[in-house]
Amino acid sequence: MSPRAPRILIVDDTPENLDVLGELLANTGQIFVALDGYRALELASASPPDLILLDVMMPGMDGYEVCRRLHADAATAKIPVVFVTTQGAANEEMRGFKVGAVDYIHKPFNPALVRRRVETQLQLKAARDAVENQNVLLEGLVDERTAELRAALDTIRANSLETIVRLSRAAEFKDDDTGTHVLRMSRYSALIGRELGMSPAEADDLLHAAPMHDIGKIGIPDRILLKPGKLDADEWVVMCRHAEMGAEILSGSDSAVIQLGEQIASSHHEKWDGSGYPSGLRGEEIPLAGRIVAVADVFDALTSRRPYKEPFTVERSLSILREGRGTHFDPTVLDAFFGALDEILLIKENHQEEGESWLRSVAGASAPS
Repeated sequence: MSPRAPRILIVDDTPENLDVLGELLANTGQIFVALDGYRALELASASPPDLILLDVMMPGMDGYEVCRRLHADAATAKIPVVFVTTQGAANEEMRGFKVGAVDYIHKPFNPALVRRRVETQLQLKAARDAVENQNVLLEGLVDERTAELRAALDTIRANSLETIVRLSRAAEFKDDDTGTHVLRMSRYSALIGRELGMSPAEADDLLHAAPMHDIGKIGIPDRILLKPGKLDADEWVVMCRHAEMGAEILSGSDSAVIQLGEQIASSHHEKWDGSGYPSGLRGEEIPLAGRIVAVADVFDALTSRRPYKEPFTVERSLSILREGRGTHFDPTVLDAFFGALDEILLIKENHQEEGESWLRSVAGASAPS
């Protein structure tokens, strides 16, 4: 396909000047004419030309005003304007450049000079258009590649998160034969986080980090982890080591979610009054994520069957949580738990014994809103 001939709009209130310029430029492009500024604006807006030759001195609306209006309209602002005028003072030319003109052609016309200046401006316009089109193409390619990269990263993140959940469930299977404890308590944790004012992204990270809270149980002997009765002092010391083991397993990662999981693993058994383990942290020394998971973990543990206990009723479990306010649990976090209680109980009901189908969606799930 041959390139389109450039469109040239000539504006002059003197028909003879239109004829002369039109004849000079007949082989340069498609010629359109207007006898006044108003008609020139109509033509330029309806079908923007590649170049406008604009007479300065015209009745009704002079060339300066026409040029100002052209540049004020986004549809015509990029059209180059060459003023056509009688030989004038330098300050008049500066006035034209200030309103947006790119060049001047003086009367009486020098045919060779007119053609050369018009051809130069058309070449510049074509070059600018080519660069702009190339930029648009490149921006489109960048957007396309960015979308592809984002989709790939989302897939990697989803697969990584599913791996995290599966490994976390492996630890839980030792004392939770359904392995759904990590699924429920992570949802509880995200709800509490949102109730506390976390952003959706922060709550989503908590959703995916919380399942790692007890991953250190992998290192606890079954004779202790599955003991049906109360642990003796020595056994309790071994059991308490799972928090440090979990943090050690998760340490050294570049992943923000795994870093948060490490923090949770090491702090979710700390208590508000400083009587917890492994570090005896007190109050806000305990990371917020650890304080949140402490409440979510205890509630789900109380309402679940374990080798050493039958599930408690919701009412008794909530009573135990209230008794731990200000000693075991951060009062503000506990208030957030009760603020989200209706949604938490709904999750408990829907996922009490559900595992694999919910696992398939958890990696891509957003935190509850």
